[in-house]
Amino acid sequence: MSAITVIVPGHDVQAYAHEALDSLLAQTRTDWTAVLVDDASTDATGELFAAAAAADPRFRVVRHETRRGLAAARNTGLDLVDTPLLGFLDADDRLRPRALERLIGALDASGSDFAVGAYVRLRPDGVGGYAAGAVQPWVAAAMSPARAATTLTEHPGASANIVAWSKVSRTEFWHRAGLRFPDGRLYEDQIVAQQMYARARAFDVVPDVVVEWRERADGTSITQGRHALPVLQEYLAAMRGGIDVLADAGLHAAVQHRVRLILAMDVPPLVEIARTHPDDAYRRALGAFVRDIHTFSAPSAPPPPPVAAALLW
Repeated sequence: MSAITVIVPGHDVQAYAHEALDSLLAQTRTDWTAVLVDDASTDATGELFAAAAAADPRFRVVRHETRRGLAAARNTGLDLVDTPLLGFLDADDRLRPRALERLIGALDASGSDFAVGAYVRLRPDGVGGYAAGAVQPWVAAAMSPARAATTLTEHPGASANIVAWSKVSRTEFWHRAGLRFPDGRLYEDQIVAQQMYARARAFDVVPDVVVEWRERADGTSITQGRHALPVLQEYLAAMRGGIDVLADAGLHAAVQHRVRLILAMDVPPLVEIARTHPDDAYRRALGAFVRDIHTFSAPSAPPPPPVAAALLW
């Protein structure tokens, strides 16, 4: 019997899906099954998924006849999990070969509800391919050193790792915690990740890089679309929603850590976009968000970055 189901959603990712599937086939742990969810692709993604399933029975394909979005695709996969453990891999990303071995091994040793690992970006290399970068400092701070059976009270910095695909969880935990992705929303990882941290009895931190996250050369991934006002609004709502989860759980140190990181890492690039954005609503939305989350800061916290204050306050 398989130990883990990996849910692999994809929409129009024919250029990348073979790498995601190959990264599963290259795992040092072979006791996995994968649910490949084709979210109404109009390219050859469905054919690639079907070919993988025909070649290896560990792959199972499900197709949405109409596009429903990443959250719905992940939820479709969740409904089909019948293994003790579950994980996620977006169909344009890649797992490192020992990813499942390291995350499952941590859970086997600790008995925690989930394990979380580090990740790096895959960026265009300028000659038609992609190259993996170094672990970003804030990811390293969240994921190092290794911790077994920790909590967000003990390690509030872990709240910086808000992506679905860097974690392996016990399936029972998802049922017990009532976890589902918010259907129809972008940046759906953020709230779910904070719910995981807040509701877990304990989790493990694995400093190893487990996933390579692709920044597409054509700029079509969701995280590369923040110039659009509706995308910005979804992004801000997801960050605020994650803060609310932590605040409602009384995890005040994690709230303050998350706010500091958002002000330092997420806000400055958005401010640069806002400087020349043709729609003043973009600046108003960003300014309101900065003022709002700064109320969560500790009394001794510095004001928002000067560039944000000058433009938005």
